[in-house]
Amino acid sequence: MARIYPFKGIVYNPDRIQNLGDVTTPPYDVISESEQTDFYNRHPHNIIRLILGKTEETDDSGNNRHTRAAACFRQWLNDGVLIQETSPTLYLTGMTFMMNQQPVTRWGVIARVGLETFDRKVILPHETTFSRVKSERLELMNACHANFSPIFSLYSDPKNCLIGMLRQAVENRIEAMNFVDSQGQSHRVWSITDSAVHQSVSDFMRDQALFIADGHHRYETALNYRNQVAARSPALSPTHPANYVMMYLSAMEDPGLVILPAHRIVRKTDPEQINRLFETGSQYFDIVSVPGIAETDSVTGNALIRAMQTDSDQTIIGVCMQSGSDFLAMKLKPGVMKNRYGQDVSENLLSLDVTVLTRLILMDIMGLNASQLDDENRIGYTSSVETAVKSVTEQPGAVAFLLNPTRIDQVRQIAEAGEIMPRKTTYFYPKVITGLAINALF
Repeated sequence: MARIYPFKGIVYNPDRIQNLGDVTTPPYDVISESEQTDFYNRHPHNIIRLILGKTEETDDSGNNRHTRAAACFRQWLNDGVLIQETSPTLYLTGMTFMMNQQPVTRWGVIARVGLETFDRKVILPHETTFSRVKSERLELMNACHANFSPIFSLYSDPKNCLIGMLRQAVENRIEAMNFVDSQGQSHRVWSITDSAVHQSVSDFMRDQALFIADGHHRYETALNYRNQVAARSPALSPTHPANYVMMYLSAMEDPGLVILPAHRIVRKTDPEQINRLFETGSQYFDIVSVPGIAETDSVTGNALIRAMQTDSDQTIIGVCMQSGSDFLAMKLKPGVMKNRYGQDVSENLLSLDVTVLTRLILMDIMGLNASQLDDENRIGYTSSVETAVKSVTEQPGAVAFLLNPTRIDQVRQIAEAGEIMPRKTTYFYPKVITGLAINALF
């Protein structure tokens, strides 16, 4: 089913860039404005200039951050800062990070993957996307004709056959890349050019479906880009680069696969919405106070998370507001979701905490409409309790909703059923780093 191939990746020239930690970044969508500046200052060839360029007041259709990224990309290629592999390559990666004060390694492989529309059930999404983001990403792709960041996708391999085979193939070989990134996570990367290994990977993945973990916007943008190219060239060759996209593939059974919660921050509310949250909300939730001073004590947020995890079979959503000194735990009453939405929403989706938050709290109780939910300036996301609390204490009228993480079995069930979760339901951690390889579309 899934079509997996090696590719001649464009990589940083090791003779020009000694430390990849200076030039790599997380994906564009988790980089804050201050982090963007830090990456700009870290190194003149940091990939931030390609994936998330700065805007200027004089920007227009002929000179903007996308056209500047394209010029920068061409210049780096011409200057030999970036070089293209001479042979088709697969990239085996081992990413080591700390979780619960213990080192954990997640294994994956970066490859070129044949694009498939979602109706073919070969590559499966699980989240709704933002229209504006896809439009912006398409402008960048049209300017640069490249995939700068791999899409993070999952496959099933309970016995770890694929990664086991790849690790054996590189046994006793020196890594092509070995560095620590800006967040203190270590990366080892092996370049695999053996055609027999390539074929083994392709054969293994042929019977697999791929589940998009992170990068839904980039994948849908790749489909839109291909459609544009095909419209200009009706006889588009099946081997044209636009028919493929770069992906990072990891097994959903990998011990290093971690899903963090995606907490919501509603940046703008009014008193009437807050009143409805508690007056109407009390019909559907048991609302319990968790004592603590939210404005100053980040430990309180962790205490609330612990309170939310006391009953894994019950949906409990945490609430933090600037106006109160306590955090609140909203415990969903039995049967509420099925009674209200059972005719319109599947059982898989009804079981998600984020469905309870989106449909019942944000839409029905607080009255937010689809346009407001699609507005990234109104709805913020973070996996950090401390960040959520800080955002609320610093912005009048903001409310943070804290969630338990979505489970991988829920992601798989919903994707296989062809259903879509609300936006930003999952936060796979760590994000796949950008800058290990670039996939040219020219």
